Amino acid sequence: MTLQKRPFGLLSGNMLKCIAACSMLLDHIGYFLFPQYDILRILGRPAFPIFAFMISEGCRYTKNKKRYFLTVFLLASLLQLICYFAIGMTDLISLMGFAIGILLVYALQFWKHQLFMPNIPLWKKAVSILPLVLGVVSTAILCKYVYLDYGFWGCTMMLFPSLVDSSDANAPQWLRKADRLWIRVLWMLPPMLLLIQESVSLQIWSLVALPLLFLYSGKRGKRPMKYFFYIFYPAHVGILALLSMVL
Repeated sequence: MTLQKRPFGLLSGNMLKCIAACSMLLDHIGYFLFPQYDILRILGRPAFPIFAFMISEGCRYTKNKKRYFLTVFLLASLLQLICYFAIGMTDLISLMGFAIGILLVYALQFWKHQLFMPNIPLWKKAVSILPLVLGVVSTAILCKYVYLDYGFWGCTMMLFPSLVDSSDANAPQWLRKADRLWIRVLWMLPPMLLLIQESVSLQIWSLVALPLLFLYSGKRGKRPMKYFFYIFYPAHVGILALLSMVL
């Protein structure tokens, strides 16, 4: 399936991820090295919602769902180990929340596929929502007893734009009409506002991500940069964690 192209979109997926990566780098520099400077943490706030939206897009278009999840999960596990041995951090990192979010989006896709499939008994369509319900409930329980960066609303943020995903072959016409970029971006607003309400005051700056997402062209970008982002995430955290130990 090809990406939906927008003639007036200014930012490709790669450009948005580069903006998010730079934002994240500034945020982590502030976290590890200069916690006294709030400006670095402010500049880092847009990173999470941009990555969350792009992960939602990744779940929408990936041809290998298993590999997509395992890549993010194994990367999160590696980074979790780096943070534990470098600074003794036992809290779950935001990338682990992305891995959980991917599973929730897959559960949503499964339910919608069953729901829209013709000639399936009603009871099967009703039962097919159970993986999504169990996933959301399990995530809520996990976030209650284990600190996870960005918490429950961070884990479920990818679900919201996926609600209007009409990529399923049997998606009804009303859903196809609702599947517009600006609608998918606006669906990011409820979890972002709920996260702002539960988090520190600086989190309000995450709303800066929304106008950037409205500029998304629907294109991946000319150059393949997928592995760059996979390497950049653990590499920069590992370097900053080591610098924090030295300094």
